[in-house]
Amino acid sequence: MMEHSGDVITVLTTDHRQVEEMFAELEALRGAGRDDRRKELAEKVIIALVGHAVAEEAYLYPAARRHLPDGDALADRAVAEHAEVERLMKDLEKAEPGDPVFDHLLDRLVAEVRHHVREEESRIFPDLVRYAEPEDLISLGGKIRMIKKIGPTRPHPAAPGSPAAGKLLAPGTGLVDRVRDLLTGRGRD
Repeated sequence: MMEHSGDVITVLTTDHRQVEEMFAELEALRGAGRDDRRKELAEKVIIALVGHAVAEEAYLYPAARRHLPDGDALADRAVAEHAEVERLMKDLEKAEPGDPVFDHLLDRLVAEVRHHVREEESRIFPDLVRYAEPEDLISLGGKIRMIKKIGPTRPHPAAPGSPAAGKLLAPGTGLVDRVRDLLTGRGRD
């Protein structure tokens, strides 16, 4: 994903739009005989979504719990959605674009992520603007940019799910994932 600055909402909304662009290209390429491009795009989507999810779980959802009246319920629901998306991404990594399973998994992933984005952008983001201090939102944006630089690039559905565990394990897991990506050429432009 492109580097961008700003508060937490700007950073995450930019991520959402970039992932949506990749989804649109994946959908447009269906049946076009461009399986290599679809596999490459699916890998980029997974890399982007993993970094985004780790950042949200480490910083956005704890902030929602602190600041929003219904923050615990919103964060719990979002974390559960992340777990489902992570399982779908793990299965999608193993599938090949020529296989109908790939399209089924991709359709489910796209639907889950789009639903998740709508929930965040219509509930969590407006409420954070309402209840959190602007400087807190800017600080969270910086923290999210930082963890995305060092965090994992591959789904790890069995990893501990607490924000503290995520912050602690993200750099080590991210290093291993990035070495694997380098050795395999995964995610290169």
